[in-house]
Amino acid sequence: MYIPKQYQEHDLAEAEALIREYSFATLTTVVDGLPWATHIPLELEKDEQGNWLLHGHIARPNPQWRTLQDNPNVLAIFMGAHTYISPSWYNHRNVPTWNYKAVHVYGKASTVEGEALVTMLHKLMARYENATAKNPHSYDDIPADMLKHDLRGLVGLEIKVERIEAVSKLSQNRDTESYNSVVEHLKEMDNPDAKRIAEEMEKTRK
Repeated sequence: MYIPKQYQEHDLAEAEALIREYSFATLTTVVDGLPWATHIPLELEKDEQGNWLLHGHIARPNPQWRTLQDNPNVLAIFMGAHTYISPSWYNHRNVPTWNYKAVHVYGKASTVEGEALVTMLHKLMARYENATAKNPHSYDDIPADMLKHDLRGLVGLEIKVERIEAVSKLSQNRDTESYNSVVEHLKEMDNPDAKRIAEEMEKTRK
């Protein structure tokens, strides 16, 4: 993706943190010569050598997975917090813009089925159940006949990560007075993303 130099995020730990927090990704490929996108959670894991892998699954009727044998190249887009920035917050005339954080992950994908897919689903359900439910259910709580039926409709994916591009556009090009004004205005907004961007901006200029 196009990233102006001042917005390039070189800290791999920052990219990893964003991927883990905003794991509902947009997976893009080419299907029949045209761009194709699927919105799915993708879980970041590392193998014994420290290589990055993304694991997820898509619906079997989705034609995207069938193209991977001939063209395994994929792009996974992870969008972090983002918010509008008003020019009224600057100490000079200017134009509006948008502050945001995002990570693009490029790699080669292959399909996963059988026990390997079941292992993926175990981990995925455990993560989100434990994070969101007061009485979390486990994969094993699902009736066997239901699992058998639903598994037939899924295809697992493993993406071997080859390249990572990260952007943190956080008003780095603004003078200190305008920068601090943006932060304060974002804090006052009733918008979780705005408040999060304010936090990221404060962290960046510490």
